[in-house]
Amino acid sequence: MGGTGPGWGPAGLWARLALVWSVGAALAAEGPAEPCGTEGWAQDAVPPGAAFVAAASYRGPGNNDTRSNKALPILLWWSGSLFPHFPGDTERIDCPRGSCLVTRSRRVARHRRTKALIFYGTDFRAYEAPLPRLPHQTWALFHEESPMNNYVLSHSPGIRLFNYTATFRRESDYPLTLQWLPGTEYLRAPAVPLAEKDAWRRRGYGPVLYMQSHCDVPSDRDRYVRELMKYIQVDSYGKCLHNRELPSERLRDTSTATTEDSEFMTFIARYKFHLALENAICDDYMTEKLWRPMHLGAVPVYRGSPAVRDWMPNNLSIILIDDFNSPQELAKYLDFLDKNGEEYLKYLEYKNVGGITNQFLLESLAKREWGVNDMTLPNYLNGFECFICDKENTRVKEEQEHKKSRGKIPPPRPHIAQFKHMGCPMPTPGFGSVEDLSEGDSWKEMWLQDYWQSLDQGEALTAMIHHNESHQGRFWDYMHEIFLKRTRQH
Repeated sequence: MGGTGPGWGPAGLWARLALVWSVGAALAAEGPAEPCGTEGWAQDAVPPGAAFVAAASYRGPGNNDTRSNKALPILLWWSGSLFPHFPGDTERIDCPRGSCLVTRSRRVARHRRTKALIFYGTDFRAYEAPLPRLPHQTWALFHEESPMNNYVLSHSPGIRLFNYTATFRRESDYPLTLQWLPGTEYLRAPAVPLAEKDAWRRRGYGPVLYMQSHCDVPSDRDRYVRELMKYIQVDSYGKCLHNRELPSERLRDTSTATTEDSEFMTFIARYKFHLALENAICDDYMTEKLWRPMHLGAVPVYRGSPAVRDWMPNNLSIILIDDFNSPQELAKYLDFLDKNGEEYLKYLEYKNVGGITNQFLLESLAKREWGVNDMTLPNYLNGFECFICDKENTRVKEEQEHKKSRGKIPPPRPHIAQFKHMGCPMPTPGFGSVEDLSEGDSWKEMWLQDYWQSLDQGEALTAMIHHNESHQGRFWDYMHEIFLKRTRQH
């Protein structure tokens, strides 16, 4: 399912961005831009997820920038609901290399000082993108959430629309890979004693916990768990494959299960194994489904990031589903560990003094400049703001030097996001193969179609930018042209 848009591809987009950046300084010198306005530009779509918590407005680490606000580059949060400052709509931030104004007011969208637009990946829709793409502006992407929220970003035409990225991939410009891990102390928290877990088993509880209420997801996790349930007792408390009730109405409240409520955590900590299956498969996409069981001292039975071992505290701390040829084989191994406490406890040795031996993990945490549930450090939204602010101040300076030199100094080279900044693979069935699925299978109809249609959407928007389109309504004309091209190819 490859191909490009009408006479266009990623290389062409790079060429266009190189062109528009090279004239950026000249445009800035032409005086006032056309009147600001957002007519025809879509308003905010989906609000941000529950991971974002209000915090005191952060203005950066400080610097010696003496410019007035009227002289600063402007960064516009296009997804205004994600604006990490309050109570106003605009804030000055003082970052290491210079200061910027950040705002969520689209009134400045076309202003010559508005140097960057920051998009939230979950909200970004190719058919709502601000057009035409202005020559003096970069696009920055913030997307810490699941690949399933926007598969446009998992294809080269989609991710290469952006200049800078903050995603869960370690290869992104501002990686958010460890966004769910506060630090090593979180991993070292004591586990429930094995004797207590064995007593829990004797009361009739299973060795394995499954807790999911989001059932129809690209990783198709329920299909695998349903098969696993044939061979070992799995206690499932969520809406997905539900077979057991939580002990109180309060714990059954979904909002309780999504927080680290002490009563809830105490209850689930008694299980030896937690099924930790992410809702989508992608390198470095690791969520609380992985880290929370490790915090509690349960062993995650994991499927998600294929590169997850790179981040583990030692060489024996999780069980990977894909290491086993079948759910039956996995169930046999879990039963063995359930009945052999000494072997089971080897998976918890990272909680001992000196047990975290992975230097890559330790170094990554040490050099991380933002915190998780740590009010002494900036959050990653503010950190990404300063990252973009510094990049734009550098670009402004290089454009000025290019202009003053009358071409002797080359213009700044544009930075374009790469496929590996997201690059998530096509969804596959949780158990079995696509060929085994019936024609009416809802997972196949939903997620395979969504994945490949997202490729077309990225190509359509790329082509519109290339042709300097200003009318969003033409998006579907480009989509139709791509559809006809694919039809002819097949």
